[in-house]
Amino acid sequence: MEFEQIKYEVSKQILTITLNRPEKLNGFTPVMSNELKEAFNEADSDDEVRVVIVTGAGRAFCAGDDISSGGFEEILQSNKTLEEYRDIGGNVVLRIYDMKKPVIAAINGHAVGVGITMTLPMDLRILSDKSKVGFVFTRRGLTLEACASWFLPRIVGMTRASEWVLTGRVFSAQEAYEGNLVSRVVPPEDVLKTAQEIAREIIDNTSSVGVALTRQLLWRMLGADHPMEAHKMDSKCVYYMGRSVDAKEGVKSFLQKRTPIFKLKLSKDMPAFYPWWKDRTF
Repeated sequence: MEFEQIKYEVSKQILTITLNRPEKLNGFTPVMSNELKEAFNEADSDDEVRVVIVTGAGRAFCAGDDISSGGFEEILQSNKTLEEYRDIGGNVVLRIYDMKKPVIAAINGHAVGVGITMTLPMDLRILSDKSKVGFVFTRRGLTLEACASWFLPRIVGMTRASEWVLTGRVFSAQEAYEGNLVSRVVPPEDVLKTAQEIAREIIDNTSSVGVALTRQLLWRMLGADHPMEAHKMDSKCVYYMGRSVDAKEGVKSFLQKRTPIFKLKLSKDMPAFYPWWKDRTF
């Protein structure tokens, strides 16, 4: 598949999606939004892709919505009504949220606005120690978008989220780390390498179906109203996986002190009860 504003490269079961508008600091556009959704759709259907890494070309990860023309053209030119309009960052975020495969943000440079909110449904964020981060929406006369009002407080807590989004200030990589927004802060030259090392650890040691179910258990149970809901779904998933060839291989490889060779494929071996949630309509 050919893309205009992103790169799509698969190597050794790792898909690297690169935001590819370096001359615009990878400013976010409707084209980029659509291409990212297509890329995640393709990745989820390809058994050769086990982990997705998202990074940026050039010196920025993503400087936010492209307002170089002077305003938010995608909003101003929309023919949708107030009730019909859907923000384009949210469309990407919801697609990532539904992924069966782990997604790692390799944030190689500054990440501002949608440049950081698009990473919130990703499973891990690796940040360059030279990068700045900002939820700057209130300073642009806007509000949070891309479902960040749901994701951000769940990741960093309400107090930290409130400080960052109400002030709209840009802050350091160290503050992002101390606030639990990112899991690691490393030198710029190590960002992608660190993401690849984590991806490799997942690929070499885990069951793809086990990872897919576990990823969704973590996300979906954030909204559960009682731990019994987690107990119900944990029990189903453990029952399904415990009777699978992957569980047998996991135990056998442990006892034989060797790397496991898991057989289950996401394309054909997901349980019949997946997805267990009801899809939401807009």
